[in-house]
Amino acid sequence: MSTQSEVAIIVGGGPGISASCARLFSEHGMSVVVAARDIKKAPLTALKDQLQVLLVECDASQPRSVSDLFDYVDEVIGTPGLVVHNIDGRTADVFRKPITDVEPELVLETLKNSTFSAFLVGQQAAQRMLRSGSDQEHRGSIIFTNASAAMKGYPLSGAFAAASHGKSGLAQSMARELMPKGIHVAHLPIDAAIGWKQEDGSRAHRLAGKTIDDNMADPDRIAEIYLQIHRQHRSTWAYEVVLRPWTENW
Repeated sequence: MSTQSEVAIIVGGGPGISASCARLFSEHGMSVVVAARDIKKAPLTALKDQLQVLLVECDASQPRSVSDLFDYVDEVIGTPGLVVHNIDGRTADVFRKPITDVEPELVLETLKNSTFSAFLVGQQAAQRMLRSGSDQEHRGSIIFTNASAAMKGYPLSGAFAAASHGKSGLAQSMARELMPKGIHVAHLPIDAAIGWKQEDGSRAHRLAGKTIDDNMADPDRIAEIYLQIHRQHRSTWAYEVVLRPWTENW
């Protein structure tokens, strides 16, 4: 990777938004890092093999692991100009459970994986971006992926609603603090099932099946929005962009 190109870090690796962002950012000349707990997943190793994306093992719920990630990127590539936090924190065993039944330790785990990890990543990104450039320049962008639970708490989803609302509040606070200092902070709730491209060329979601008439969000199109946000002129920085398919009932 060239040390002269813009550096992008995507925290939270998978075949959807993260992979699409990695591909698009690479196409636009960025040196891309994808951080995940499991960097041996096939969609991630494909990014490494095809695009020379740097894969770094990281548990984003652990302060030391996140600081080690940013220190390593600083050392081998350089200061990131774009950081995407793409972890929602939900797990199958905490979702769709009555508030009377959900295990407290699973709620805490959800909060750590979502809101707390967003704080850790945002803090490390801000520290480094503030050391580069001046208040009169675009020092970098920090983008937080979120879900519709950031805007409304659904039944049987207390832990996820709390985590998503917390991430929203964190992003808003960071935007008010950091945007006047030249760091663009954006919050993107995605109110949709995300259908990524399968081996047969179709798009599908693991629970919702195959896409029909663009009824699911396309991660490639989401990545385009992320890049547009990063490229926005500071006179028209968007803070919150809610994305949903045209057929979504909201």
